[in-house]
This record gives sequence, C-alpha cells and structure tokens, in this order.
Amino acid sequence: MAKPKREKTPPLLKAYNNYAFLNSPAARNIRILTEMLEPAERFRRHQIKNTVVFFGSARTMPESNARRNLKKIELAMRHTRAARLSNELQRATKDVLMSRYYEDAVRIAERLTLWFNTPKNKHKHFVICSGGGPGIMEAANRGARKAKGMSIGLNISLPMEQNPNPYQTKELSFEFHYFFIRKFWFFYLAKALVIFPGGFGTFDELFELLTLIQTEKTKKYMPVVLYGKDYWNKVINFEEMVSWGTISRSDLKLFRIVDTIEEAFEYLTTELSRHYFNIDSPHT
Repeated sequence: MAKPKREKTPPLLKAYNNYAFLNSPAARNIRILTEMLEPAERFRRHQIKNTVVFFGSARTMPESNARRNLKKIELAMRHTRAARLSNELQRATKDVLMSRYYEDAVRIAERLTLWFNTPKNKHKHFVICSGGGPGIMEAANRGARKAKGMSIGLNISLPMEQNPNPYQTKELSFEFHYFFIRKFWFFYLAKALVIFPGGFGTFDELFELLTLIQTEKTKKYMPVVLYGKDYWNKVINFEEMVSWGTISRSDLKLFRIVDTIEEAFEYLTTELSRHYFNIDSPHT
C-alpha cells in the first residue's frame, strides 16, 4: 500500500526578506541604520574621503533657460498687459539675475575638481558634493562633470523640487528618506562648505553646520564660503546679530562672504592647502 504523500511546508520568510516588516514603524531603526551603512560602504569602495559641499536654491536656473523664459514673457506682454504677466515678468527678471549664481557654481566646482585631480593633490581623494537635485546642486555636479571628475549627490525624497540631476556620478548618487542622516553625510566628509543664495533648506543646512562648528562639536577645520554679497548682506544682517548679542563678533570669523569666482577659489584652495594638502592631516 503506497504511503500518502506529505505536503511540503512552504519555506518560512526570513526577517531580512520581510519587506512589509522592514517598511513598518517597528523597523524604523533598521532603515535609519541602512542609510548610515550603505553610503559608508559605497564611499569606501570608491575611496571617497573628503568633500567640498555646495548648498543653494533648487530653483536657480542656468542663464540660457532664464533668458529664454524672460524673452517668452516679454513677447507675450506685447499682446496683453495682464497683471499675471506683469508678475511673471518681475519673477523672470529676478531669475535672470539669480542665474549668475548657477553659472558661477558650475565654474567654481569645475576649477576645484581640476585642482583636486592634479597629480600632487589626487592622493587626498577630494570630490564635490551636493544635494543631488536641480538648481545650485545641479550646477555643482555639472561643474565636476565638466572637469571629468566624480561628484556626490545626496538626494532626498520630497513631494516637490527634488529630482536627481543628471550630472552626479551614478555610483555616488544616493536617495535618502531621513533628513538628519543626509545632513550627517553632508558634514562627516566635508572639509569646506560653499553656500549660494537659497531658501529655507539652504538656511537650515547652513545654520545647523555653523552651529556644529561654533560649538566645537567638530574638531576639524572647515572654511565656510557664503557666495553672493548682494544676497547675504540683504537677507541676513549678521552685524545686527552681534549688536543684539545673539552671536559674538568672533563668530563672524566662522565664514567668509565672497562675490567672485576668483575670490572663492583662491580662499578655498589656500585654506585647504594649508590644512589638508600640504600636511598629513589627521582629519583627512
């Protein structure tokens, strides 16, 4: 008499393959840990040790795009004087002024990347890093690409504005869910910051990182450049902060406001040379 066939028990699902669990609130700590460990492994594999980080508005566009948009609105206004078009004209005119910062960011990132990759500097493994999105972030990655260098894009999932730009190095393009882990990676490898005009996100990043430097939560030296005197001197009155006693006059030495490509490049390369390239620094 034939023995009855035993039904095979389906294999149990291992916890690390249980995607319903891994995406649940209970596994939040695991997701946070992966956003720490996976980038660390990629940086190790590609020998990324030091970065110069560019911050700035995601809305800043290339000059050619800004001028094309302005011309389109000016042509439309020849046929109508609608209030809507008048407002759009003002916005488009401002976009052309702001586009200068896009072009300058491209050039600074390009020059720095060429400088990083000279034979005498290449062993320090410096690269440009941005938030990976459009605007100034795109400009930084674009400049590095023009210089035939690698660059990092620390992208973040957002309901608007943040779409990965095509210029970041594919192998060094990351997508974060948690802002605080993304900020950690901005700061951990950074040896200099270049801050272009921007909005809430740029201010958030700037002041958090300035606070870490001010409170000596980091021991490494880090030059901070605020690019664009017209913008920064109008938007933030640092002298008034000193006057009101909310910061010290010595805190104004934590950053430098510059207005030209040459001034930014000379300051950054001088400071990086002094602290990282001309010595075997323990911070690299």
